Amino acid sequence: MSTVYYENEYGREFDIETDTRQLCIMLLDRARTFLKCEYEAECSLLITDGDTIREYNRVNRDIDAQTDVLSFPAIDFDKPCDYNILDEDDYTQFDPDTGMLMLGDIVISYEHVIRQAEEYGHTVKRELSFLILHSILHLFGYDHVDDEERHVMEDIQRAILDDIGITR
Repeated sequence: MSTVYYENEYGREFDIETDTRQLCIMLLDRARTFLKCEYEAECSLLITDGDTIREYNRVNRDIDAQTDVLSFPAIDFDKPCDYNILDEDDYTQFDPDTGMLMLGDIVISYEHVIRQAEEYGHTVKRELSFLILHSILHLFGYDHVDDEERHVMEDIQRAILDDIGITR
C-alpha cells in the first residue's frame, strides 16, 4: 500500500464521500498497478488556495498565474516509468525508514477543483480524482508537451478512472 502525506491548508474539505487522503492513496495504488511499478510508493498532497498555488507557480516555474494542479517529481525519469534508473540504496529515491519510492509532491487548488467540476459538468470527486491522477502520472515521468504525449496521458487517466468507476 502507498503512503500519502496530506495537508489541507485551505481549511475546507471537499464535499465528497471519500476522505481526500484515502482517495489519493487509492489512485496512487491503482496507478502503480497500471504502470507496473513493483515498489510501494509515497507522495505528498497539499490542498491550497488559488493565490498560494499562483505563488508556487511563480517561484517554481516562473509563471505568474493561478493553475489547478502542480506536480513536483522527486525523480527525473528519462522516460516515463523507467524503473531501471532506480537504485534502492539511493536515499534521494527511496525513503531510508520505509523503503518506499519517493515520487514527489502534488499541490492542488481547492477553488479550481470546485470551479472546474461545475464548468465541466461532473462531480467534485471526479475533478479531484482527475487532477490527483494527472499529477501522479507526472510524478512517474509522463508529460503532455506535445499531442502524442498528451494522448498517452489521457488514455491512462481514462483507463484508471473508468476502472474504478469515476467517470464524467
